[in-house]
Amino acid sequence: MNDMTPVDVTVNGRTYPQSSTCAIAICLDGCEPAYLDAAIADGLMPTLARIRKDGTDRLAHSVIPSFTNPNNMSIATGRPPSVHGICGNFLYDPDTGEEVMMNDPKFLRAPTVFKGFYDAGQRVAIVTAKDKLRALLGHGLAFDEDRAICFSSERSDTTTRAEHGIDNASQWLGRDVPEVYSAELSEFVFAAGVKLLKEFAPDVMYLTTTDYVQHKYAPDDAEAKAFYEMFDKYLTELDAMGAGIVVTADHGMKPKHLADGSPAVIYVQDLMDGWLGEGAARVILPITDPYVVHHGALGSFATAYLPAGTDVADVLGKLRAIDGILLAVDKADACERFELPDDRIGDIVVISGENMTVGTSAHRHDLAALKEPLRSHGGLTEQEVPFIVNRVMPDLPGAPELRNFDAFFYAVRAAALQTTI
Repeated sequence: MNDMTPVDVTVNGRTYPQSSTCAIAICLDGCEPAYLDAAIADGLMPTLARIRKDGTDRLAHSVIPSFTNPNNMSIATGRPPSVHGICGNFLYDPDTGEEVMMNDPKFLRAPTVFKGFYDAGQRVAIVTAKDKLRALLGHGLAFDEDRAICFSSERSDTTTRAEHGIDNASQWLGRDVPEVYSAELSEFVFAAGVKLLKEFAPDVMYLTTTDYVQHKYAPDDAEAKAFYEMFDKYLTELDAMGAGIVVTADHGMKPKHLADGSPAVIYVQDLMDGWLGEGAARVILPITDPYVVHHGALGSFATAYLPAGTDVADVLGKLRAIDGILLAVDKADACERFELPDDRIGDIVVISGENMTVGTSAHRHDLAALKEPLRSHGGLTEQEVPFIVNRVMPDLPGAPELRNFDAFFYAVRAAALQTTI
């Protein structure tokens, strides 16, 4: 831990009272609350069961769209997408006509909590499963003073002290780089977190995983339970070292398939082509990222850019009449409801229900890689996530007031309490 006197840190209008104990936020990607319930019921998570009983156990709401990048950056900044600007994994720029990944720090409009603590002289550690988040999470950190480490499991064998704060993190941890589509990619994150807490002694640490398991397996599946049993063992070690810990998620996960196991999809681009003319509208799926094997770019949130002169109310009325569409609203309504940046959202937003996804055109989705019935996220039905603190915090609210991006706000308060359960 840093020898400097702990100081309060203000980032994006929120004040975080630091202590001499490490504050850790753990984001379990895709952790539908039912996963924890199922594993605990089978006696597989004794530490988390104890923390839920003797600490603080709540449910929180994620940001919408309930995708990885918007929620991880909300947790990292303590604010919604209207502040930090990351409103999807994927962005359409109507000025250039290009669709691009939103994982470049140039899209980030607010500093992270990590930068705030680093600038205050504190030590920061960040480990993410997929490298797509690494540059965003580590933005603003300097790695030449031995006070910041930020790397991904995915590319842990190529890390350097100059760019990540550590040389060859894979070798340092004594683990080979895991397959990107594996539970081991997340286990690498937890193992690294334990070693960092012991050896690097950060003041603030963020551990964020991948939802490979959650896309593939339901809460009652043995493989899912094994994942959470594995996590609990690392949580035991982190908790035993006295850190203040918040366990939350970026989003939940729901089955999105028909009775025969095929994906349940409403192809919105095909609908728009029929109503407005082929290619007149542009449907964007912000779930799109380089890792589509487990979801085929099918989620429950879409935005669409409409041609000038379109009767928006008429289009929304048609969409709302379709079975499986939970919400269809214009840009102004969507941005107000979900705290989104209005210059990065189309003219309308479409959200499907619990067991339905929205796509572009049927021919544009390659679903051959989907080996199991589709499980996905992005909408309102995947907004509820766990929010568990390993300290007693009786005044902690629940959802909808409590948000997953309150994680560090409460983790540093938990750390300041100094006592373990």
